[in-house]
Amino acid sequence: MKTKVFVGVDVSKDSLDVAIGLEKQILTFANDQKGVDALIEKLSRIGPELIVFESTGGYERLAASSFVEAGLPVVIVNPRQVRDFAKSAGILAKTDAIDARVIVRFAAAVKPDVRQLKDRETLELTAMVTRRRQIIEMIVAENNRSKLANKRSKKDIKDHIRWLEKRLDKIESDIDKMIQISPIWRCKDNILRSVPGIGPITSASLICDLPELGVLSPKKIAMLAGLAPLNCDSGKFRGRRRIWGGRSSVRSGLYMATLAATRCNPAIKIFYQRLTAAGKCHKVAITACMRKLLIIANAMLRDQTLWQQN
Repeated sequence: MKTKVFVGVDVSKDSLDVAIGLEKQILTFANDQKGVDALIEKLSRIGPELIVFESTGGYERLAASSFVEAGLPVVIVNPRQVRDFAKSAGILAKTDAIDARVIVRFAAAVKPDVRQLKDRETLELTAMVTRRRQIIEMIVAENNRSKLANKRSKKDIKDHIRWLEKRLDKIESDIDKMIQISPIWRCKDNILRSVPGIGPITSASLICDLPELGVLSPKKIAMLAGLAPLNCDSGKFRGRRRIWGGRSSVRSGLYMATLAATRCNPAIKIFYQRLTAAGKCHKVAITACMRKLLIIANAMLRDQTLWQQN
């Protein structure tokens, strides 16, 4: 019987530190196309059961996407999960070599599910949506600065804000054009934007940041977005249910969409009013409405149906 081999990859800007199974030796490859190709050649001969990367803000993308193209099973996990696993095993020290060994132990013990990674076009759309979010943050920051600025500085800030607003209009136009070019994205966008409350930007965010939408069950999609209520009970103690983890960018977009939906979407509006009438605070009610809006969108994409007003 063939022994299952797990691989852990600790990623940094310049290098990939690789732990293979129970081998003590840590292999180091350059984090560039040449180094990644050499690593793929080695791992292809081994045939690993699973290759696990930590998410490192984008430095893992080249290697992970190349591994997928080579047909290798790849998972990118939250570094907090790996660190908590290390602490539970009593491993407090932290170096690249130690991290690689911890990741391979995590892979063998937890066996995280392999999910489809974003292709290059989706990564490009994600980058544009992220850039739009950054521009908005800069506009807000500049508006806050202008309130305390003197006359000379205020003029410069206003000029900068006007320039940023032009860039914002341009990137929003580019996002829309990119979605309309793709038949699959265009279909998803039409379905999502038919839901009262979901606008073009929220739709784009769901398309690129939550590609599993329409594929997973309601419970799994809510958990993935960080909108599933989690128990907090111990013995006779019954704590309040809380949301935790998940994809913050998805929740940010859904929050604004839900605020609009509580006014213009009959299903969400009635649900929100029923919750507040039952004594739920605004934040709890809005979170529940976000989850309901997400589950509705998930069902519509699954069934390929537009919003229908009852």
